[in-house]
Amino acid sequence: MNIVKAKSAGFCFGVDRAVQLTYDLLKEGRRVATLGPLIHNPQCIADLESKGAFTARSIEDIPQGCEVVIRSHGVPHAVYEALRQKGFAVHDATCPFVRKIQKIAQKCGDEGKTLLIAGDASHPEVQGIMGHTCGEVFVFADLAELKRLMMPRNVQKDVIVVAQTTFEVKKWLECRDFLKKVCTNPSIFDTICNATWARQQEAEELSRECDLMVVIGGRHSSNTQKLFAVAAKHTRAVLAETAEELTEEMFRGVHRAGVTAGASTPSPIIEEVLSKMSEVNHEENMNFGEMLEQSFNTPVYRNKEVRGTVISVTPSEAIVDIGAKSTGIVHISEMTDDPSAKMEDLVKKGDELDLVVMKVNDQEGTTQLSRKRLEASKGQEEAAKACEDGTELEVLVTEAVKGGLVALYKGLKVFIPASQATLRRGEDYSGLVRKKINIKIIECSGRRVIGSVRAVLSAEADAAKEKFWAEVEVGKHYTGTVKSLMNYGAFVDIGGVDGLVHISELSWNRIKHPSEVVSVGDQVEVYVKDLDAENKKVSLGFKKAEDDPWAKFKAEYPIGTVFTAPVVSITKFGAFVRILPGIDGLVHISEISRDRVEKVSDVLSVGQEVTVKLIGVDFDNKRISLSMKALQEPAEDAEAEDAEETEE
Repeated sequence: MNIVKAKSAGFCFGVDRAVQLTYDLLKEGRRVATLGPLIHNPQCIADLESKGAFTARSIEDIPQGCEVVIRSHGVPHAVYEALRQKGFAVHDATCPFVRKIQKIAQKCGDEGKTLLIAGDASHPEVQGIMGHTCGEVFVFADLAELKRLMMPRNVQKDVIVVAQTTFEVKKWLECRDFLKKVCTNPSIFDTICNATWARQQEAEELSRECDLMVVIGGRHSSNTQKLFAVAAKHTRAVLAETAEELTEEMFRGVHRAGVTAGASTPSPIIEEVLSKMSEVNHEENMNFGEMLEQSFNTPVYRNKEVRGTVISVTPSEAIVDIGAKSTGIVHISEMTDDPSAKMEDLVKKGDELDLVVMKVNDQEGTTQLSRKRLEASKGQEEAAKACEDGTELEVLVTEAVKGGLVALYKGLKVFIPASQATLRRGEDYSGLVRKKINIKIIECSGRRVIGSVRAVLSAEADAAKEKFWAEVEVGKHYTGTVKSLMNYGAFVDIGGVDGLVHISELSWNRIKHPSEVVSVGDQVEVYVKDLDAENKKVSLGFKKAEDDPWAKFKAEYPIGTVFTAPVVSITKFGAFVRILPGIDGLVHISEISRDRVEKVSDVLSVGQEVTVKLIGVDFDNKRISLSMKALQEPAEDAEAEDAEETEE
């Protein structure tokens, strides 16, 4: 009998967290009480109680002086308040996945919407979720019950739908599809936890290939019951809480047995079951010839993990000895996603490879193997864990597709939606292709793995903002990047915070739009002009004092200076002459000529070069007075000169 243990068997993240917390408290000598059985496993509960833990049926049962552990199922909001009023110290071990559903339920009630829960109404997790909403709530166990629920009640609008974390995946998908058809824009949240998705999927695949499935776990455990139901659809299945429940008769005629376990099953119990099965499987009367034949006939089957030795290599494939009669073949496409790679560059004769069986062809005597799929399977496990605990993963972005990016993590494909590819919506993300980046896994449901660059960048931005506001002060200089342009100025990123350079601060000259001075992406030197810490606003300066044209004018143009300059504009009362870039002086109509001027445009035109004299400056109001008349001779002097010339 070949025994195959499911990879996902045993404690899930939430249960392991709760159990470890309780054991740690007991080791510290604390008096601990759990509100209800910590997990649905009598053996684990018995061990905890032997170490001093007290299992309370209700708040009234909790002995005074105990510290209370909230189990991973969670509790209604009212329970927290009751414990607080009684003065108990509380250690909340509610599973993060359950906590997420509770927050959805609370928001649902706050918005006055109807909450639908796929699950067991009597299960403590579901009761806890119901206790976090103040609105209308209904629970359904399957599609038939959901249909009966929907018929008499008008709950088609403003519906929010969640699932118990251990709900059966296939039932959930059926119910979800039905709700999308009968409800108007329902808000549906896939809240079955990653561990449940993985366990049920693995149990289904394994049960299709086995003569018997052994499901280990407490009979009152919801997720164990779901595993048993999934396995029993495809093969004979037995549910056992301990190894003592297994008998030799159960395995009579069984050539291949699969083993899985619920999320509340401790690893020692799983090991005891495997040991008991191995004892039953012991061959007592096998002769040497039979044993030799068996050694050359190691059973191989789809999805089995094997270790093999490379015996030959070609550019497109490797031949691998996996200790079986059939020849193991790994094609280059199952080794790497790099289309330009050659097998000789990846492996050589004698290398040992960990692989997974894709297909067995007994007629041809070949077995198709894959390293990519094995890595993807391991990557799936790590991605699920990263999703649970919020850690970052480094991935390689392989391509940009419609709606986002595709990345690889140890052979596992991860989709990054466009909305999660950058910190700000609308930013170009195509430059990330073929680069290694850090992401957070925000969804890991079966083979659907969603990643977020935005979550990483957002966390970095928050840290940068906190550091900025702790260190910023008026007058401090920064090198920033222009992020956007508006009619009234430019926003510049100066380290996680965007400050505004008003259009009047971009140039000493008059400009109509910031694009005349800067462009998006430019690196600029700025300084802090003003701060509004309460509203998190920063005003930035850009103009440099040494470039101030008024400073140059004051130094180089004393009163009485005569110079030639162009007319830049004409008004009814005079003409403006450009002295320096950004500085114009006015030649008043009365200062144009000693003769009477009725209309400025009769004498001057835009672009005309004129010689003027500086006759006055108001630096406070930045006004300059110029005169052409002052350079002209008085009429009587001119007449006298003409007379002298005539006499001569």
